[in-house]
Amino acid sequence: MCEVRHLAPLLFYRANAALFLQAFLQLFDMDWLLLIIAGLLEIGFSISLAKMKDTTGSPFIFWTVLFLVFLFVSLWLMYKAVDTIPVGTAYAVWTGIGSVGTVIVGILFFNEPADFWRLFFIFTLIASVIGLKVVSD
Repeated sequence: MCEVRHLAPLLFYRANAALFLQAFLQLFDMDWLLLIIAGLLEIGFSISLAKMKDTTGSPFIFWTVLFLVFLFVSLWLMYKAVDTIPVGTAYAVWTGIGSVGTVIVGILFFNEPADFWRLFFIFTLIASVIGLKVVSD
């Protein structure tokens, strides 16, 4: 039988997680959060596209469907985000998140080169995306 004292740590953890999530969400307007999620989904459709070119048959169909799902949801979230974010800023942030994420996934999982200049320009792209967020408020 489960006693209440055994549930206390779980309830404490859930309460802290909820407070953390609430504090995190207050850092961003909902439209910015949607835009960040859309950018992360762009990474998914870029990777799906890369996997499509290397497969045939059933795996090709799987990666194609996944590509289309990521593409549709990403574009729909960006569409929702531009309610309050200027289109130019939203597009730059969306492509920036997708570009940086795709390069990082390529380096980590597809043995793409990670030389100094490539990483330097990725960090400048990240700084630019953060700068757009700061000046857009």
